Amino acid sequence: MMAKISRRLQEVLKKVEDRAYEPLEAIQLLKETATAKFPESAEAHIRLGIDPKYTDQQLRTTVTLPKGTGQTIRVAVLAKGEKVNEALTSGADIAGSEDLINDIQKGMLDFDCLIATPDMMPQVAKLGRLLGPKGLMPSPKGGTVTTDVAQAIQEFKAGKLEFRADRTGIVHVMFGKTAFSAEDLLLNLCALQECIDRNRPSGAKGRYWRSVYISATMGPSIPVDIYTLRETKITEAA
Repeated sequence: MMAKISRRLQEVLKKVEDRAYEPLEAIQLLKETATAKFPESAEAHIRLGIDPKYTDQQLRTTVTLPKGTGQTIRVAVLAKGEKVNEALTSGADIAGSEDLINDIQKGMLDFDCLIATPDMMPQVAKLGRLLGPKGLMPSPKGGTVTTDVAQAIQEFKAGKLEFRADRTGIVHVMFGKTAFSAEDLLLNLCALQECIDRNRPSGAKGRYWRSVYISATMGPSIPVDIYTLRETKITEAA
């Protein structure tokens, strides 16, 4: 049985033409079609020419969005000794050692980002089944395994995001809120594009970018012209 499309979505779908939009035009349309009764996020869905089942075609990295995420990021830190106090004084919402691991094992997941010091990783490994599917498992590639917890906390609070390509080679990333100006969303989207290009897996062959769609959380998918996006070079106003 096909899912029923709401009257609201039917109306906004009429605004999306069957063509690839230039990036700024697509973002303006995204804002126009964000008609849900709650503050929606702006999302990018990017299909890449990679097969993540091969280790040299996997993409997992971080991007710092210059205009932030628009979200309040709850950061938890797993560390030992003085590093716990350092994390708390640096703005971590939760910090601990074995006690925090035990709480997480019992189902406490009141955080959006989990940072761990390297010496905690042997114990963190036992949380893999719980944290992995939720994208919360600390990793060196994601910048969430580090000895400089203060710097990591600051970066993730300011708009640093970890993302990866799923098993079908698609990247799903939130790049701001629909309440942002179109120019700020474009700046964030360009930062994301540059990050994906910069971290192209060594095993990726042929055409790397296959398709780009953006949407509000409850809005329709809007196709973006890939060539124009990759050629867009903008700088943040001073």
